Amino acid sequence: MAIGPTLETERLILRPPRAEDFEPWCALHADEEVMKYLGGTQGPELTWRSVCGMAGAWTIEGFSMFSVIEKSSGQWVGRLGPWRPHGWPGTEIGWGLARSSWGKGYATEGAAAAMDYVVDTLGWQEVIHTILPENAASVRVAERLGSQYLRKAPTPPPFEGMMWDVYGQTAEQWRQNRGSKA
Repeated sequence: MAIGPTLETERLILRPPRAEDFEPWCALHADEEVMKYLGGTQGPELTWRSVCGMAGAWTIEGFSMFSVIEKSSGQWVGRLGPWRPHGWPGTEIGWGLARSSWGKGYATEGAAAAMDYVVDTLGWQEVIHTILPENAASVRVAERLGSQYLRKAPTPPPFEGMMWDVYGQTAEQWRQNRGSKA
């Protein structure tokens, strides 16, 4: 039983999380460098809750982040896509990839496919990306997608006490930009 769609790009498969994603997801959450801007490392117990929360959001909201599978190897390399937990500052496309996948353009490639999906299928009118100001790599991804700095937003629990920069664009801006940026 599929809980959501599978999207394909030139090099990636984006699909809802599955049980077999748990171990590589644990490795992602244990990597201090990867998690520096994503709330800090998490052990298997919190990672389990994250994976189940993402999978459950497909049922409750009809969307959530996808597991990112590298086509050439078949390996799970991260998670990205639509995300809007309770209290979030907007309808977000976010990303978090294993360090071995950094610098390959996967975040931009996958996020562009996810943006097409949320604008064309879900009918989102705005897409944001919440990024800590010191996360220069994610700022570059947002800018490559055509997003611009919009505002600052406080982080909701369990991340309270931090301020994010919110980048984004309207659906109309994405439709105009999509071929030229990503």
